Amino acid sequence: MNMALTNRRGAARVGIGGPVGSGKTALVERLIPELLARGIDIAVITNDLVTNEDAERIRRSGLIDPARVVAVEAGACPHTVIREDPTLNIEAAEDLERRFPGVELILLESGGDNLASTFSRDLTDFWMFVIDVGGGDDIPRKKGPGVIRADVLVINKTDLAPHVGVDLERMHREALSVRGERPVLMTNCRKGEGIDRLVELIEREVLFRA
Repeated sequence: MNMALTNRRGAARVGIGGPVGSGKTALVERLIPELLARGIDIAVITNDLVTNEDAERIRRSGLIDPARVVAVEAGACPHTVIREDPTLNIEAAEDLERRFPGVELILLESGGDNLASTFSRDLTDFWMFVIDVGGGDDIPRKKGPGVIRADVLVINKTDLAPHVGVDLERMHREALSVRGERPVLMTNCRKGEGIDRLVELIEREVLFRA
């Protein structure tokens, strides 16, 4: 059991990080309807450098009440507000909990960054790191902190593998080898493939639903 969840009341918090263009916002857009369909009361926080573009995209999607989407502007390296000093994100999460007392789960999407991006355990109970096939099949071998330490590694855009010369099976195998016991999931957000397995993992490991 994740000790962060046992030591803090309120909504569970799931961080979603990864390099620019890996498909984090698209993943959030796929997760929202799946989580809602399972009766999970959710809200979303997005992090960007000096804009709220990702938040506006999710608000306009029609997938969730726009009032349940909050933007945090880091004003600096995204690491600052998700790892070094997550105060702004903690305050945003607490504000959502006050405004929506029934919220069970808050998704926190980080602004795009490199393979060193990680989440503070003071901020999140569980976090995923998203890489994509288009970035090359050597990403797992680079063993960045995000790849190694995330609670789950998501390899996204699997549909691109034949178009960019990536051996998807080898990429998956190498990711498993550098992560030990931590899970690796494959997704294709364009078609919604693999999203159900990710939601099941969140239900089991974060919300403790059988």
